[in-house]
Amino acid sequence: MAVGSLYNYLFVFIGAAFGGVFRYWLSDVVQKYFNPFFPYGTLVVNILGSFLLGVVIFYFDERQLISQPVKLLLTIGFCGGFTTFSTFSYETLALFNSAQFLLALTNIFLNVLFSLIGITIAYWLFKI
Repeated sequence: MAVGSLYNYLFVFIGAAFGGVFRYWLSDVVQKYFNPFFPYGTLVVNILGSFLLGVVIFYFDERQLISQPVKLLLTIGFCGGFTTFSTFSYETLALFNSAQFLLALTNIFLNVLFSLIGITIAYWLFKI
């Protein structure tokens, strides 16, 4: 493995660490302000993460304002560590397992719809 590719892994690692910490903090803050019966923190993180990914790809990358290592740090690293579809899956399963079927389906619908809306807005705002 070439040294350059090892640096790529390092950039992804660093971005994921920061993304994961920021996800934990933001999700916790959001959840404190809303009723705990629904995973609002995860919903906010998924929407914001999708929007941030769109900004990085459609604005910074397409205008060649960032290098490949920085792109890796921000997209696969930070946004990958920040967004929470694994947590989303767990929380949705927990809602199904507790027979809260409407909330589980609402969680699926809102996460998918608003994450797509987030990246679409970024596309509209920043696409060349």
